[in-house]
Amino acid sequence: MVVVDRISKWFDDVVAVSDVSFTLGPGVTALLGPNGAGKSTTLRMIAGLTSPSQGAIQVLGDNPRQSAEVRGRIGLVSQQEQLFSEQRAVEFVQLAATLNGVGDAEAAARSALQTVELDPDDLRTISTYSKGMRQRVKVAQALVHKPALLLMDEPLTGLDPRQRLKMTALIQQLGAQGICVVVSSHVLEEVERLGSSVLVIAQGRLAAQGDFHAIRQLMENRPHRIRIRTTDARALASALLTYSGIHGVEVVDESELLVDTNDVALFRKRVAPTARYVDAQLYEVQPLDDDLESVFKYLVGR
Repeated sequence: MVVVDRISKWFDDVVAVSDVSFTLGPGVTALLGPNGAGKSTTLRMIAGLTSPSQGAIQVLGDNPRQSAEVRGRIGLVSQQEQLFSEQRAVEFVQLAATLNGVGDAEAAARSALQTVELDPDDLRTISTYSKGMRQRVKVAQALVHKPALLLMDEPLTGLDPRQRLKMTALIQQLGAQGICVVVSSHVLEEVERLGSSVLVIAQGRLAAQGDFHAIRQLMENRPHRIRIRTTDARALASALLTYSGIHGVEVVDESELLVDTNDVALFRKRVAPTARYVDAQLYEVQPLDDDLESVFKYLVGR
């Protein structure tokens, strides 16, 4: 349903997306990456809102930038607040239905709002809505014309825990119905709940792709660096080097050492007993590369 062939996008001397290729069929695919990784730019190119600087995109067999028919089969939940705030929700979604050529636009708008658990008879304007309610209005307008391809840029932002669960269930339901759903997120736990295939984008490049569990294993099996502050760094370093799974120890000074390991669970079990064995007190055990940005940098470098 979507073929992305070696696309790049640059703005003057800034490269937002670099040589990215993938294909998508029906079902849910998560676009995972840190903020600024190029996720939104990639979605905008697939939606036909902007052209690649290089490479080609086909959606449903045609160029989304050139084919109005194809664009009419795409639903987009933008990350930006693109709402007419003085309209009622039903008016805004009805306008989207009309622009997409839906026959009974009002009935379609009411149905789409009910799908995201909003009241189509609500007399308030969108300007009075909470962030989560506005987010659901955006989802409703993207669904109102029953698209074949649904692009959702950070759709869970602003939703309360209950609505996050509801939106996740809706996304899964849409994928099961044969719609190609692409959901961008920078939160690993959100992607895990979707149970989807994953495209990992970092620094504008496709860093990894595959089943979520395979991606998770790839992330967790990467080397980790841990800083330890102790009363006897040299003695503790010598003892830790005897264990498998620890492939590097650097003594910074008498009270600090850096440990490189690819088995964090085993390290956690052994560090305290090992310190007791060499009669060293532990003051601090701190992972230095557990943030998501470090994970993506590791994947890019593979």
